[in-house]
Amino acid sequence: MNVTAAPLPTSEDKEALLKADTRLVGRLLGDIIREQRGGATFETIEAIRKESVRLHREGASHRSMDSLLGDLTIEQTLDVVRGFTYFSHLANIAEDVQQNRRRRFHKRSGSAPQNGSLAAAFGHLKAASITGSEIWHCLSRANVSPTLTAHPTEIKRQSILDTERAIAKTLAGDDDEREENLKRHILQMWQTAMLRLTKLRVRDEIDNALSYFRASFLTEVPRLMKHTLDALEKHDGTQAELPAFFKVGMWIGGDRDGNPFVTAETLDYVIDTQSELALSCYLNELHALGAELAMSSRVVDVTPALQNLADRGQDDSPFRSDEPYRRALTGMYARLSLTYEAIANKPFFRPTRAVGASAYSVASELEDDLEIIAESLRAHGSLGIAKQRLLPLKHAVQIFGFHLAPVDLRQNSAIHESVIAELLAGCGVCENYAALSESEKVALLTRELNTARLLSSPYLKLSEVALSELAIFRRAAEVHARFGAAAIPRMIISKGESLSDLLEVATLCKEVGLARGGDVPHLAVAIVPLFETIEDLQNAPRVMAEAFAHPLYRRWIRAQGDAQEIMLGYSDSNKDGGYFTANWSLYRAQQSLVECFAKHGVRLCLFHGRGGSIGRGGGPSYDAIRAQPAGAVNGFLRLTEQGEIISSKYGDPELAQRNLETLLAAVLESTLLPNLTSDAAQAERFDAIAEKLSEFAFHAYRDLIYGDAGFVTYFRESTPIKEIAELNIGSRPASRKASPAITDLRAIPWVFSWAQARIALPGWFGFGSAVEKLLAADPKSIDDLRAMAKEWPFFKTILSNLGMVLAKTDLQIGEAYASLVQDTTIRERVWSQIKAEWHRCRNAYVQIVGAEPLADNATLARSIRNRFPYLDPLNHVQIELIRRVRSGDVEERTKRALHLTINGLAAGLRNTG
Repeated sequence: MNVTAAPLPTSEDKEALLKADTRLVGRLLGDIIREQRGGATFETIEAIRKESVRLHREGASHRSMDSLLGDLTIEQTLDVVRGFTYFSHLANIAEDVQQNRRRRFHKRSGSAPQNGSLAAAFGHLKAASITGSEIWHCLSRANVSPTLTAHPTEIKRQSILDTERAIAKTLAGDDDEREENLKRHILQMWQTAMLRLTKLRVRDEIDNALSYFRASFLTEVPRLMKHTLDALEKHDGTQAELPAFFKVGMWIGGDRDGNPFVTAETLDYVIDTQSELALSCYLNELHALGAELAMSSRVVDVTPALQNLADRGQDDSPFRSDEPYRRALTGMYARLSLTYEAIANKPFFRPTRAVGASAYSVASELEDDLEIIAESLRAHGSLGIAKQRLLPLKHAVQIFGFHLAPVDLRQNSAIHESVIAELLAGCGVCENYAALSESEKVALLTRELNTARLLSSPYLKLSEVALSELAIFRRAAEVHARFGAAAIPRMIISKGESLSDLLEVATLCKEVGLARGGDVPHLAVAIVPLFETIEDLQNAPRVMAEAFAHPLYRRWIRAQGDAQEIMLGYSDSNKDGGYFTANWSLYRAQQSLVECFAKHGVRLCLFHGRGGSIGRGGGPSYDAIRAQPAGAVNGFLRLTEQGEIISSKYGDPELAQRNLETLLAAVLESTLLPNLTSDAAQAERFDAIAEKLSEFAFHAYRDLIYGDAGFVTYFRESTPIKEIAELNIGSRPASRKASPAITDLRAIPWVFSWAQARIALPGWFGFGSAVEKLLAADPKSIDDLRAMAKEWPFFKTILSNLGMVLAKTDLQIGEAYASLVQDTTIRERVWSQIKAEWHRCRNAYVQIVGAEPLADNATLARSIRNRFPYLDPLNHVQIELIRRVRSGDVEERTKRALHLTINGLAAGLRNTG
C-alpha cells in the first residue's frame, strides 16, 4: 500500500531485496485499491497505515487510531480490512521468496551450511567420526513422517492458495513483464473472496491437503531421497539402496475424534482420491520418459532384462522397432493404466494399448520394472540421463506406492468403549461392560480375542454410532485387501488411559478380520495410544508396561518387529497444565518411556501431536527435535502438520525441500549424536529444578484458568472465540460438547482466540510466577537457571520459544480486548492477573537470558517490528465489530468484515492455532 518507490537493492544489504519486494507488492496493491475502490478509499487506508507506523515508532497510545477508525461506514471498514488483510498475505509471500533467495545465495557463495540442512547434518556426523555404514543403518530403520491434519481454524481458501503460488513464482522471477504479471495476479487476489460462503466439508479438506502433494511432496520427497543417497556417497563413498525412510502421512478422512462428518464413505473418498493422484502422476511421468528415452538398439546395447521387458510390452509399431526403452515403457504404461482403471473404476486415456497386458497388482512390480530400465541405462553409461526423471519416479513409487499416503484412523477411547459395550450386551456376554473394573475388562476382552466367535451380527440392533464405527473398521479391512497394510497402518486412540483401551480396538479389529488371538495371533494394524493430559502423560509408562506384560499383546508387538508407536498430545496437555508444565511433562514422559521400552526390549516410536503455535507445541522443528531426551528419537519421528503450517512449510517446492531436510537432519543428529551428559549430578540438579518450576507454574496456571469462577466469562467475552466458531473454515466443530467449559473446548480455537487478541496466553502463562517463587525460596537458583539456559537443549528451547511469544504479544491491544468484558469486577481481576504474569515472565526471561526477547534473532525481531503496524488496525476494527455484533448488529457486511479481520490477523501473525 505504501507508494514510496523501492530503492535499488545492493549486495551489501541482504534485506534490501525483501524491502524492495514488500514495497513493490504494497505499491501494486495500493494502485489496485485506487483503481477498484477510488482515490478516497486509498487515502483513508494510507492515513491509517501512516498513523499506525507513527504510533509504533513513538510508542504512543492507540486512542488516535480508535478515532480514525470509529467514524468509518461499514463499507469503508470492509475496504480497510481487505486492504490490510491482503497486504499481510503479500508480505508473507515476499518473506518466503526472500528465504529461498537467501538459501540459494548461501549455497552459491560457498558459505558454511546452515543448521537444519542435510549438508550441515552430514558435516556434524563426519566431525564425530560417524561412518557411512552407521548412517545407512540408521536410515534403513528410520521412519520420518510429517502427517497432514485438518484444522478447525484453517484459514485459506484453495483459490487464494493458488493465486499466492502464482504471485510467489512471479515475484521470484526477473523477466521484463514481472511487474505487469504481479499486478494481474494481485488484482485476481483482490477480486477473489477470502471467505467461504459455506462450511467446509471433509472432502474439501482432503482435496486441499492433496494439493500439497501436487505442489511439492510428489517431487520433493523423492528429491530428498536422492540428496540423501548423494550425501551418503560423498560422506565416505558409501553406495547402497535405502528403503523408503520418509513418508507423508494423512489424518484427514480417517480422524473421527469429535468429527461426526468422517464416515466410511469419507474414508473411501480419501483412499480412492489419493490413489488416483499417485497413479496419474506415475502415468504422466512414464509418458514423459517415453519421449526422453529414444535410444536405438543400433547405437546402444541394452541388457537382456530390458530387452525382455520391451518384448513383453507388445508394442508392434514399426516406428519403435529399434527403440527398446520406448517399447518397454509402452507396455508399462498400458499395465499402469489398467491398474488405474481397476482402482478408480473409470477409463484412463492412453495413446496405445498393449494386447494381453495385465494390471500391476502391487507397486513393487512397477518399481522392479523401473529398476530394469535404470540398470540397462547404467550398463551402457547413460545413468546420467536417468537421474532427471527415471530415478525420481522410482523413488516416488517406492515412497508413495499406489496409495500415496498412509491414512491413520483415530477415535476417542470413550467411543470404542461404548461400541464394545453395545456388542457385548447385544450378544449376551456382559450386560454392563462400563461398570467393570479395569482388570475385569482386560480379562473379558482377552477371552473374546482368543475365541473365534464374533460379537457382531446382522440381527443385532445397534446405535448409529456403533454402526458407523463398525463400517469404518470394515472399510479398513477392504482397503488392506486392495492396497496392503501400508494404506491404513495404524489406529490411534485419543484419551488413551489404560490397557483395556488398546484391547477394545483390537477386539473391534477382530470383528473385521484385522486381528486374531489364539495359537496364531495376528494384528494387521499398529494400535497407538495418544496420551494427552498431564495425568495421562505421567501414567503412560505404567500403561505400556501393563501392555507389554499382557501375553497376547506382547506377541502382537513381537510380530510387528518389536516396535510400538506412542502419540503424545501437546495441545491438550498445554490447555490442561500450561506452557512449562506441559513441556516438562512431555519431556519426562519421554524419558520414562525410553526406560520402560528398553526394559521390555521394545523399540519406542514417538508421534508428536504438535500444532503451529508455541501454545500447541510449535516452534522451530530442528531445535524442538534436537531438544528431545536421549533415546526418544532413535530414527523415528512422526509429527502432525496442521492448517496454515502446511501452507507455509510445503506450499512452495523450495521451502518444502528445506523443511523436509530439516526433519531428516534433526532425526539423523538426534539418533547418532544424542544429547548425552557426562555430568550426572548436574543433570539430576537440572531435573529437580525443572520439577519445581513445573509444580509452581502448574498451580499458577490452574488457579487462573480453572480456579477463577469468572475466567470462562472473561475468555469468552474478551476474545473472538464465538466468532471463530461461526467461520466456515473447517469441518470439525470447535468444541467437543455444547458446553462453555474450557475443558470441552478444542485446544486449537483456544490458542487461536488468544492469538487474535494478541495475548497468546497459552505460550507463556505461569512461567514467570514459577521463576519468581523458585528464586524467593533460593535466590542462588538463578545461577542454575542460567546454566540450564546455556547447557540444556530442552530448557534453551523453552526459553527461545517463550521469548518469541513474549515479543509477539501486545498488552495495549490485549487491554483493549479486555474492555469487551461487561462485568467490571471480572474484567479488572482477570486482566490484572494476566498483565502481572506477563511482566513476571518477561522479567524472568531477562534475568535468565540477560537480554530482551529476540535480542539474538534480529531477522525475526525485524519481521515482527515491520508487521505490527499493519496488524494493529485490524485488531482495533475487530474489537469494534465484535462490540457491534454482540450488541445485535446482524448485518451481513458487519459479520463479513469481522470474519475478514480474523483472516487478516491470522495471516499477519503467521499462525492460527
